[in-house]
Amino acid sequence: MRMIFVNLPVADLDRSKAFFEALGFSINPQFSDETAACVVVSETIFVMLLTHDKFRQFITGEISDAHAATEVLTCLSAESRQEVDDLLAKALANGGKAWKPIMDMGPMYGASFQDPDGHVWELMYMDMAAMQQGG
Repeated sequence: MRMIFVNLPVADLDRSKAFFEALGFSINPQFSDETAACVVVSETIFVMLLTHDKFRQFITGEISDAHAATEVLTCLSAESRQEVDDLLAKALANGGKAWKPIMDMGPMYGASFQDPDGHVWELMYMDMAAMQQGG
């Protein structure tokens, strides 16, 4: 089984932890300390929130300013349109910012937001049965 660990620099670790917990994700204390927090998205997807000093230990060059330029799009699947809407509402109510308009393409439905550090998150529901019927 493969797992993915998305590593993100954050300006305020406590604020970022609170944001992702408000979205319904948990923090794994085994891989968290005062410089990092492991957000558990699923049993195979984790987001490592790293203070800028900690993040610099893993990179060469500068940390990009996600408020000024988009460095990556991280897309999470959703089980339903309602889950897309619910996660977007939680993000916006807890310090996130709307990024692009909701995308409604029939069997594909998505939304996006920026977390408090400017990282872009997309949420996507795909009705696979409807997509197969449409060819």
